[in-house]
Amino acid sequence: MSTGLQWFKSSYSSSEGGQCLEVAACPHTIHIRDSKNPEASGPTLQLTPTAWAAFTASR
Repeated sequence: MSTGLQWFKSSYSSSEGGQCLEVAACPHTIHIRDSKNPEASGPTLQLTPTAWAAFTASR
């Protein structure tokens, strides 16, 4: 599922750990995971680029 993706930590994440997200963008899917569970088999939330754009615009 998320094997081979290039993950990036949120720019809002601090170096203290805790509540961090990582994002991997593909042409048709945006993958989101908890940085405390980075295993390839861990759960991810998958959004369309349109849904991701609406989410990031609402902050």
